[in-house]
Amino acid sequence: MATVVRENIALLNDKIIIKVGKEDYLPSFEKKLKEYSKTVNIPGFRKGMVPAGMIKKMYGPSIYTDEILKTVEKQLYNYLETEKPDIFAQPLALDADIRKLDVNNPADYEFGFEIGLKPAFEIAPLVNANATLHIVTATEEMVQQEVDRMLIKGGKMTEPETVESEEAVLNILFSEVDKDGNTIEGGIEKENSVIVKYFTADVQKQFMGKKKEESVVLQLSAAFEKDKLEAFVQDLGIDKEDAEAANKYFNLAIVKIGLVEKRELNEEFFNEVFPGAAVATEEEFRKKLKEEIEQYWNGQSSNQLHDQLYHYLLEETKIEFPDQFLKRWLQVGGEERKTPEQAEAEFPGFSNQLKWTLISDKIVKENKLEVSAEELKESMREEVMRYFGGMSMSGDTSWLDSYVDRMLKDEKQVDASYRRLITDKLFNWAQQQVTPAEKQVTGEELTAMQHNHQH
Repeated sequence: MATVVRENIALLNDKIIIKVGKEDYLPSFEKKLKEYSKTVNIPGFRKGMVPAGMIKKMYGPSIYTDEILKTVEKQLYNYLETEKPDIFAQPLALDADIRKLDVNNPADYEFGFEIGLKPAFEIAPLVNANATLHIVTATEEMVQQEVDRMLIKGGKMTEPETVESEEAVLNILFSEVDKDGNTIEGGIEKENSVIVKYFTADVQKQFMGKKKEESVVLQLSAAFEKDKLEAFVQDLGIDKEDAEAANKYFNLAIVKIGLVEKRELNEEFFNEVFPGAAVATEEEFRKKLKEEIEQYWNGQSSNQLHDQLYHYLLEETKIEFPDQFLKRWLQVGGEERKTPEQAEAEFPGFSNQLKWTLISDKIVKENKLEVSAEELKESMREEVMRYFGGMSMSGDTSWLDSYVDRMLKDEKQVDASYRRLITDKLFNWAQQQVTPAEKQVTGEELTAMQHNHQH
Protein backbone atom coordinates (compact mmCIF):
# COMPACT_ATOMS: atom_id res chain seq x y z
CA MET A 1 0.00 0.00 0.00
CA ALA A 2 1.37 3.40 -1.02
CA THR A 3 2.30 5.80 1.76
CA VAL A 4 2.96 9.54 1.83
CA VAL A 5 5.30 11.17 4.34
CA ARG A 6 5.85 14.94 4.63
CA GLU A 7 8.77 16.55 6.43
CA ASN A 8 10.11 20.07 6.78
CA ILE A 9 13.53 20.74 5.23
CA ALA A 10 13.79 24.56 5.42
CA LEU A 11 11.75 27.72 6.00
CA LEU A 12 8.44 27.26 4.11
CA ASN A 13 10.03 24.35 2.29
CA ASP A 14 8.80 20.74 2.78
CA LYS A 15 9.64 17.40 1.25
CA ILE A 16 6.95 14.87 0.32
CA ILE A 17 8.09 11.24 0.07
CA ILE A 18 5.88 8.84 -1.90
CA LYS A 19 6.49 5.14 -1.25
CA VAL A 20 4.85 2.64 -3.63
CA GLY A 21 4.78 -1.14 -3.29
CA LYS A 22 4.50 -3.77 -6.00
CA GLU A 23 0.78 -4.13 -5.35
CA ASP A 24 0.29 -0.43 -6.25
CA TYR A 25 1.61 -0.59 -9.81
CA LEU A 26 1.92 -4.23 -10.97
CA PRO A 27 -1.82 -4.74 -11.72
CA SER A 28 -1.92 -1.72 -14.06
CA PHE A 29 1.42 -2.75 -15.61
CA GLU A 30 0.17 -6.25 -16.42
CA LYS A 31 -3.12 -4.84 -17.76
CA LYS A 32 -1.23 -2.46 -20.05
CA LEU A 33 0.96 -5.33 -21.34
CA LYS A 34 -2.17 -7.31 -22.28
CA GLU A 35 -3.61 -4.31 -24.09
CA TYR A 36 -0.37 -3.97 -26.06
CA SER A 37 -0.40 -7.63 -27.02
CA LYS A 38 -3.85 -7.15 -28.62
CA THR A 39 -3.05 -4.01 -30.58
CA VAL A 40 0.66 -3.98 -31.45
CA ASN A 41 1.77 -4.79 -35.00
CA ILE A 42 4.94 -6.89 -35.29
CA PRO A 43 6.03 -8.34 -38.68
CA GLY A 44 5.65 -12.13 -38.80
CA PHE A 45 2.82 -12.27 -36.25
CA ARG A 46 -0.92 -11.82 -36.61
CA LYS A 47 -2.41 -9.01 -34.52
CA GLY A 48 -3.19 -10.31 -31.03
CA MET A 49 -1.01 -13.40 -31.43
CA VAL A 50 2.37 -11.94 -30.37
CA PRO A 51 3.86 -14.01 -27.49
CA ALA A 52 3.62 -12.31 -24.10
CA GLY A 53 7.35 -12.81 -23.48
CA MET A 54 8.23 -10.90 -26.63
CA ILE A 55 5.86 -8.02 -25.71
CA LYS A 56 7.42 -7.81 -22.25
CA LYS A 57 10.93 -7.89 -23.66
CA MET A 58 10.25 -5.21 -26.29
CA TYR A 59 7.90 -2.85 -24.43
CA GLY A 60 8.02 -3.97 -20.80
CA PRO A 61 10.73 -1.60 -19.48
CA SER A 62 9.08 1.59 -20.80
CA ILE A 63 5.57 0.51 -19.76
CA TYR A 64 6.89 -0.52 -16.34
CA THR A 65 8.52 2.88 -15.79
CA ASP A 66 5.42 4.75 -17.03
CA GLU A 67 3.06 2.88 -14.74
CA ILE A 68 5.25 3.40 -11.67
CA LEU A 69 5.55 7.14 -12.36
CA LYS A 70 1.79 7.42 -13.02
CA THR A 71 1.11 5.69 -9.70
CA VAL A 72 3.47 8.04 -7.87
CA GLU A 73 1.96 11.09 -9.55
CA LYS A 74 -1.55 9.97 -8.66
CA GLN A 75 -0.56 9.50 -5.00
CA LEU A 76 1.09 12.94 -4.91
CA TYR A 77 -1.92 14.79 -6.31
CA ASN A 78 -4.36 12.83 -4.17
CA TYR A 79 -2.36 13.98 -1.17
CA LEU A 80 -2.30 17.61 -2.32
CA GLU A 81 -6.03 17.52 -3.03
CA THR A 82 -6.80 16.04 0.38
CA GLU A 83 -4.40 18.05 2.56
CA LYS A 84 -4.59 21.25 0.48
CA PRO A 85 -1.22 22.79 1.46
CA ASP A 86 -1.02 26.37 0.16
CA ILE A 87 1.91 26.01 -2.21
CA PHE A 88 3.76 27.98 -4.88
CA ALA A 89 3.70 26.64 -8.41
CA GLN A 90 4.09 22.85 -8.73
CA PRO A 91 6.05 20.33 -6.64
CA LEU A 92 9.61 19.81 -7.83
CA ALA A 93 10.72 16.21 -8.27
CA LEU A 94 13.92 15.40 -6.40
CA ASP A 95 16.59 13.58 -8.35
CA ALA A 96 15.71 9.93 -8.89
CA ASP A 97 17.55 7.41 -11.06
CA ILE A 98 14.75 5.72 -13.01
CA ARG A 99 17.32 3.43 -14.63
CA LYS A 100 17.16 1.41 -11.43
CA LEU A 101 13.54 0.45 -12.17
CA ASP A 102 13.94 -3.20 -13.21
CA VAL A 103 10.95 -4.82 -14.90
CA ASN A 104 12.38 -8.25 -14.14
CA ASN A 105 12.71 -7.55 -10.42
CA PRO A 106 9.65 -5.61 -9.23
CA ALA A 107 10.26 -3.90 -5.90
CA ASP A 108 9.07 -1.15 -3.58
CA TYR A 109 10.18 2.33 -4.65
CA GLU A 110 10.48 5.74 -3.05
CA PHE A 111 10.24 9.15 -4.77
CA GLY A 112 10.74 12.59 -3.26
CA PHE A 113 9.22 15.98 -4.12
CA GLU A 114 9.82 19.48 -2.80
CA ILE A 115 7.06 22.00 -2.20
CA GLY A 116 7.34 25.71 -1.43
CA LEU A 117 4.71 26.96 1.02
CA LYS A 118 3.03 30.34 0.78
CA PRO A 119 3.68 32.42 3.90
CA ALA A 120 1.15 33.91 6.28
CA PHE A 121 1.50 37.69 6.46
CA GLU A 122 -0.25 40.93 7.36
CA ILE A 123 -0.52 43.78 4.89
CA ALA A 124 1.16 47.00 5.99
CA PRO A 125 -1.56 49.40 7.22
CA LEU A 126 -2.18 52.03 4.56
CA VAL A 127 -3.18 54.53 7.23
CA ASN A 128 0.56 54.82 7.96
CA ALA A 129 1.49 55.59 4.36
CA ASN A 130 3.17 58.98 3.99
CA ALA A 131 1.56 59.77 0.63
CA THR A 132 1.30 63.00 -1.36
CA LEU A 133 -1.26 63.90 -4.01
CA HIS A 134 0.53 66.09 -6.53
CA ILE A 135 -1.96 68.50 -8.07
CA VAL A 136 -1.60 70.22 -11.42
CA THR A 137 -3.88 73.20 -11.95
CA ALA A 138 -4.92 73.88 -15.54
CA THR A 139 -3.76 77.42 -16.33
CA GLU A 140 -4.84 79.75 -19.12
CA GLU A 141 -1.37 79.27 -20.60
CA MET A 142 -1.98 75.49 -20.80
CA VAL A 143 -5.33 76.12 -22.47
CA GLN A 144 -3.74 78.51 -25.00
CA GLN A 145 -0.96 76.02 -25.79
CA GLU A 146 -3.56 73.33 -26.44
CA VAL A 147 -5.64 75.68 -28.59
CA ASP A 148 -2.55 76.57 -30.65
CA ARG A 149 -1.64 72.90 -31.03
CA MET A 150 -5.15 72.02 -32.23
CA LEU A 151 -5.32 74.93 -34.66
CA ILE A 152 -1.97 73.95 -36.17
CA LYS A 153 -2.87 70.24 -36.30
CA GLY A 154 -6.14 71.05 -38.06
CA GLY A 155 -4.60 73.65 -40.36
CA LYS A 156 -3.25 73.29 -43.89
CA MET A 157 0.33 73.58 -45.04
CA THR A 158 1.22 76.52 -47.31
CA GLU A 159 4.48 77.45 -49.05
CA PRO A 160 5.13 81.18 -48.61
CA GLU A 161 7.85 82.82 -50.69
CA THR A 162 9.66 84.35 -47.72
CA VAL A 163 10.33 83.47 -44.08
CA GLU A 164 8.07 85.74 -42.02
CA SER A 165 7.13 83.66 -38.96
CA GLU A 166 8.97 81.81 -36.22
CA GLU A 167 6.49 78.96 -36.88
CA ALA A 168 7.78 78.50 -40.45
CA VAL A 169 9.20 75.04 -41.21
CA LEU A 170 12.39 75.21 -43.26
CA ASN A 171 13.85 72.37 -45.27
CA ILE A 172 17.54 73.26 -45.09
CA LEU A 173 20.61 71.82 -46.77
CA PHE A 174 23.41 71.85 -44.18
CA SER A 175 26.83 72.01 -45.92
CA GLU A 176 30.01 72.08 -43.86
CA VAL A 177 32.18 75.15 -44.50
CA ASP A 178 35.03 77.06 -42.88
CA LYS A 179 34.41 80.25 -40.91
CA ASP A 180 34.70 82.28 -44.15
CA GLY A 181 31.97 80.24 -45.82
CA ASN A 182 34.25 78.18 -48.08
CA THR A 183 33.04 74.62 -48.72
CA ILE A 184 35.12 71.93 -46.99
CA GLU A 185 35.93 69.10 -49.39
CA GLY A 186 34.52 65.82 -48.04
CA GLY A 187 32.67 67.73 -45.32
CA ILE A 188 29.20 66.94 -43.98
CA GLU A 189 26.23 67.62 -46.25
CA LYS A 190 22.74 66.76 -45.15
CA GLU A 191 19.19 68.06 -45.58
CA ASN A 192 17.11 68.53 -42.43
CA SER A 193 13.86 70.23 -41.36
CA VAL A 194 13.95 72.94 -38.72
CA ILE A 195 11.21 75.13 -37.24
CA VAL A 196 12.51 78.70 -37.18
CA LYS A 197 11.73 79.15 -33.48
CA TYR A 198 14.20 76.34 -32.64
CA PHE A 199 17.10 78.61 -33.69
CA THR A 200 18.56 81.15 -31.28
CA ALA A 201 16.93 84.63 -31.35
CA ASP A 202 19.83 86.15 -33.33
CA VAL A 203 19.71 83.45 -35.99
CA GLN A 204 15.92 83.73 -36.28
CA LYS A 205 16.42 87.40 -37.26
CA GLN A 206 18.94 86.37 -39.93
CA PHE A 207 16.39 84.07 -41.55
CA MET A 208 13.49 86.55 -41.53
CA GLY A 209 12.79 87.79 -45.04
CA LYS A 210 14.92 85.07 -46.68
CA LYS A 211 13.61 83.23 -49.74
CA LYS A 212 14.09 79.74 -51.13
CA GLU A 213 17.70 79.06 -52.23
CA GLU A 214 19.06 81.89 -50.05
CA SER A 215 21.42 80.89 -47.26
CA VAL A 216 23.05 81.81 -43.96
CA VAL A 217 26.54 80.81 -42.76
CA LEU A 218 26.80 80.17 -39.04
CA GLN A 219 28.48 78.18 -36.28
CA LEU A 220 26.40 75.42 -34.68
CA SER A 221 26.98 76.75 -31.16
CA ALA A 222 25.49 80.09 -32.28
CA ALA A 223 22.57 78.49 -34.11
CA PHE A 224 21.05 76.44 -31.30
CA GLU A 225 20.62 76.70 -27.57
CA LYS A 226 22.34 74.00 -25.50
CA ASP A 227 19.13 71.98 -24.93
CA LYS A 228 18.60 71.57 -28.72
CA LEU A 229 22.22 71.55 -29.90
CA GLU A 230 22.95 67.89 -29.07
CA ALA A 231 19.93 66.62 -31.03
CA PHE A 232 20.92 68.62 -34.14
CA VAL A 233 24.53 67.48 -33.88
CA GLN A 234 23.33 63.85 -33.92
CA ASP A 235 20.91 64.55 -36.80
CA LEU A 236 23.87 65.72 -38.85
CA GLY A 237 25.64 62.42 -38.19
CA ILE A 238 28.24 63.90 -35.84
CA ASP A 239 29.26 61.96 -32.74
CA LYS A 240 27.67 63.73 -29.77
CA GLU A 241 30.87 63.05 -27.80
CA ASP A 242 32.87 65.09 -30.35
CA ALA A 243 34.06 68.08 -28.31
CA GLU A 244 34.60 70.15 -31.50
CA ALA A 245 31.13 69.50 -32.96
CA ALA A 246 29.63 72.76 -31.67
CA ASN A 247 32.47 74.75 -33.23
CA LYS A 248 31.80 73.56 -36.80
CA TYR A 249 30.53 76.04 -39.39
CA PHE A 250 27.75 75.28 -41.89
CA ASN A 251 26.10 76.96 -44.82
CA LEU A 252 22.34 76.67 -44.31
CA ALA A 253 20.62 76.89 -47.72
CA ILE A 254 16.82 77.09 -47.76
CA VAL A 255 15.38 74.30 -49.93
CA LYS A 256 11.73 74.82 -49.06
CA ILE A 257 9.62 77.08 -46.84
CA GLY A 258 6.47 75.70 -45.22
CA LEU A 259 3.94 77.32 -42.92
CA VAL A 260 0.78 75.88 -41.42
CA GLU A 261 -2.25 78.09 -41.98
CA LYS A 262 -4.09 77.72 -38.69
CA ARG A 263 -7.76 76.76 -38.47
CA GLU A 264 -10.23 79.42 -37.46
CA LEU A 265 -11.72 79.40 -33.97
CA ASN A 266 -15.32 79.01 -35.05
CA GLU A 267 -18.35 76.85 -34.26
CA GLU A 268 -17.45 74.31 -36.95
CA PHE A 269 -14.07 73.77 -35.28
CA PHE A 270 -15.64 73.58 -31.78
CA ASN A 271 -18.03 70.83 -32.93
CA GLU A 272 -15.19 68.86 -34.50
CA VAL A 273 -13.25 68.91 -31.22
CA PHE A 274 -16.30 68.31 -28.97
CA PRO A 275 -18.92 66.57 -31.13
CA GLY A 276 -22.41 66.66 -29.62
CA ALA A 277 -21.41 69.04 -26.79
CA ALA A 278 -23.20 72.06 -28.33
CA VAL A 279 -20.21 74.38 -27.84
CA ALA A 280 -21.06 77.61 -29.63
CA THR A 281 -18.63 80.26 -28.37
CA GLU A 282 -14.89 80.58 -27.85
CA GLU A 283 -15.49 81.11 -24.13
CA GLU A 284 -17.45 77.84 -23.88
CA PHE A 285 -14.78 76.08 -25.95
CA ARG A 286 -11.96 77.25 -23.68
CA LYS A 287 -13.94 76.30 -20.58
CA LYS A 288 -14.58 72.81 -21.95
CA LEU A 289 -10.94 72.43 -22.93
CA LYS A 290 -9.80 73.50 -19.47
CA GLU A 291 -12.07 70.86 -17.90
CA GLU A 292 -10.51 68.19 -20.15
CA ILE A 293 -6.97 69.30 -19.29
CA GLU A 294 -7.80 69.19 -15.57
CA GLN A 295 -9.39 65.76 -15.99
CA TYR A 296 -6.22 64.50 -17.70
CA TRP A 297 -3.92 65.84 -14.97
CA ASN A 298 -6.23 64.57 -12.21
CA GLY A 299 -5.85 61.13 -13.75
CA GLN A 300 -2.08 61.50 -13.86
CA SER A 301 -2.08 62.65 -10.21
CA SER A 302 -4.07 59.57 -9.19
CA ASN A 303 -1.71 57.31 -11.13
CA GLN A 304 1.28 58.82 -9.34
CA LEU A 305 -0.43 58.42 -5.96
CA HIS A 306 -1.18 54.80 -6.83
CA ASP A 307 2.51 54.34 -7.62
CA GLN A 308 3.38 55.60 -4.13
CA LEU A 309 0.86 53.21 -2.55
CA TYR A 310 2.23 50.31 -4.59
CA HIS A 311 5.75 50.94 -3.35
CA TYR A 312 4.57 51.48 0.23
CA LEU A 313 2.72 48.15 0.26
CA LEU A 314 5.60 46.35 -1.41
CA GLU A 315 8.32 47.80 0.84
CA GLU A 316 6.48 47.85 4.18
CA THR A 317 4.64 44.51 3.99
CA LYS A 318 6.94 41.87 5.46
CA ILE A 319 6.78 38.52 3.68
CA GLU A 320 9.22 35.62 3.94
CA PHE A 321 9.77 33.31 0.98
CA PRO A 322 11.24 29.83 0.49
CA ASP A 323 14.05 31.42 -1.49
CA GLN A 324 16.03 28.30 -2.33
CA PHE A 325 12.94 26.42 -3.54
CA LEU A 326 11.87 29.36 -5.71
CA LYS A 327 15.34 29.71 -7.21
CA ARG A 328 15.31 26.02 -8.11
CA TRP A 329 11.83 26.46 -9.57
CA LEU A 330 13.14 29.36 -11.68
CA GLN A 331 15.80 27.01 -13.02
CA VAL A 332 13.55 24.10 -14.00
CA GLY A 333 9.95 25.35 -13.92
CA GLY A 334 9.89 27.26 -17.21
CA GLU A 335 9.96 26.15 -20.84
CA GLU A 336 13.74 26.56 -20.93
CA ARG A 337 16.08 25.52 -18.16
CA LYS A 338 18.20 28.24 -16.57
CA THR A 339 21.60 28.08 -14.93
CA PRO A 340 21.91 28.75 -11.18
CA GLU A 341 23.58 32.07 -12.08
CA GLN A 342 20.65 33.10 -14.32
CA ALA A 343 18.13 32.18 -11.61
CA GLU A 344 20.10 34.17 -9.03
CA ALA A 345 20.15 37.23 -11.29
CA GLU A 346 16.40 37.03 -12.04
CA PHE A 347 15.32 36.30 -8.49
CA PRO A 348 15.04 39.88 -7.09
CA GLY A 349 12.63 40.96 -9.83
CA PHE A 350 10.78 37.65 -9.70
CA SER A 351 10.34 37.78 -5.91
CA ASN A 352 9.04 41.37 -6.10
CA GLN A 353 6.42 40.33 -8.65
CA LEU A 354 5.51 37.34 -6.50
CA LYS A 355 5.24 39.52 -3.41
CA TRP A 356 2.93 41.96 -5.17
CA THR A 357 0.78 39.07 -6.42
CA LEU A 358 0.33 37.80 -2.84
CA ILE A 359 -0.45 41.30 -1.54
CA SER A 360 -2.91 42.16 -4.29
CA ASP A 361 -4.66 38.75 -4.08
CA LYS A 362 -5.08 39.20 -0.31
CA ILE A 363 -6.51 42.73 -0.71
CA VAL A 364 -8.93 41.57 -3.41
CA LYS A 365 -10.09 38.59 -1.37
CA GLU A 366 -10.40 40.30 2.03
CA ASN A 367 -12.26 43.29 0.61
CA LYS A 368 -14.45 41.25 -1.76
CA LEU A 369 -13.39 43.28 -4.79
CA GLU A 370 -15.06 41.92 -7.91
CA VAL A 371 -15.45 42.63 -11.60
CA SER A 372 -18.94 41.86 -12.90
CA ALA A 373 -19.66 40.46 -16.35
CA GLU A 374 -21.39 43.73 -17.22
CA GLU A 375 -18.36 45.79 -16.16
CA LEU A 376 -16.13 43.57 -18.27
CA LYS A 377 -18.36 43.97 -21.31
CA GLU A 378 -18.65 47.75 -20.88
CA SER A 379 -14.86 48.04 -20.53
CA MET A 380 -14.36 46.19 -23.81
CA ARG A 381 -17.01 48.34 -25.46
CA GLU A 382 -15.15 51.50 -24.39
CA GLU A 383 -11.90 49.98 -25.62
CA VAL A 384 -13.39 49.46 -29.09
CA MET A 385 -14.79 52.99 -29.16
CA ARG A 386 -11.36 54.41 -28.22
CA TYR A 387 -9.77 52.32 -30.95
CA PHE A 388 -12.08 53.76 -33.59
CA GLY A 389 -11.37 57.23 -32.21
CA GLY A 390 -13.20 60.02 -33.95
CA MET A 391 -15.65 57.78 -35.80
CA SER A 392 -19.26 58.76 -35.20
CA MET A 393 -21.09 56.14 -33.15
CA SER A 394 -24.56 57.40 -34.06
CA GLY A 395 -27.07 55.22 -35.89
CA ASP A 396 -27.00 51.43 -35.90
CA THR A 397 -24.36 50.20 -33.42
CA SER A 398 -25.34 46.54 -33.49
CA TRP A 399 -21.95 45.82 -35.11
CA LEU A 400 -20.31 47.14 -31.94
CA ASP A 401 -22.16 44.67 -29.71
CA SER A 402 -21.28 41.85 -32.11
CA TYR A 403 -17.60 42.91 -32.03
CA VAL A 404 -17.57 42.99 -28.22
CA ASP A 405 -19.24 39.55 -28.06
CA ARG A 406 -16.40 38.15 -30.18
CA MET A 407 -13.85 39.78 -27.87
CA LEU A 408 -15.51 38.12 -24.87
CA LYS A 409 -14.74 34.73 -26.43
CA ASP A 410 -11.01 35.50 -26.49
CA GLU A 411 -9.57 34.30 -23.17
CA LYS A 412 -6.46 36.48 -23.45
CA GLN A 413 -8.46 39.66 -24.03
CA VAL A 414 -10.89 38.82 -21.23
CA ASP A 415 -8.00 38.13 -18.84
CA ALA A 416 -6.23 41.38 -19.79
CA SER A 417 -9.42 43.42 -19.30
CA TYR A 418 -10.18 41.70 -15.99
CA ARG A 419 -6.68 42.34 -14.65
CA ARG A 420 -6.86 46.01 -15.63
CA LEU A 421 -10.28 46.47 -13.99
CA ILE A 422 -9.45 44.60 -10.78
CA THR A 423 -6.18 46.54 -10.48
CA ASP A 424 -8.11 49.81 -10.84
CA LYS A 425 -10.52 48.67 -8.11
CA LEU A 426 -7.63 47.65 -5.87
CA PHE A 427 -5.92 51.05 -6.11
CA ASN A 428 -9.19 52.95 -5.79
CA TRP A 429 -9.79 51.01 -2.58
CA ALA A 430 -6.23 51.73 -1.41
CA GLN A 431 -6.63 55.44 -2.15
CA GLN A 432 -9.71 55.55 0.10
CA GLN A 433 -7.61 54.26 3.01
CA VAL A 434 -5.20 57.21 3.01
CA THR A 435 -5.43 60.95 3.52
CA PRO A 436 -2.59 62.23 1.35
CA ALA A 437 -1.00 65.62 1.75
CA GLU A 438 -1.66 67.84 -1.26
CA LYS A 439 1.08 69.62 -3.16
CA GLN A 440 0.84 71.91 -6.18
CA VAL A 441 3.27 70.98 -8.97
CA THR A 442 3.70 71.76 -12.64
CA GLY A 443 2.83 69.28 -15.36
CA GLU A 444 6.53 68.89 -16.14
CA GLU A 445 7.33 68.06 -12.52
CA LEU A 446 4.57 65.43 -12.32
CA THR A 447 5.63 63.88 -15.62
CA ALA A 448 9.24 63.68 -14.38
CA MET A 449 8.08 61.81 -11.25
CA GLN A 450 6.29 59.23 -13.39
CA HIS A 451 9.19 58.75 -15.79
CA ASN A 452 11.75 58.38 -13.02
CA HIS A 453 9.79 55.99 -10.79
CA GLN A 454 8.40 53.08 -12.72
CA HIS A 455 7.37 49.65 -11.43
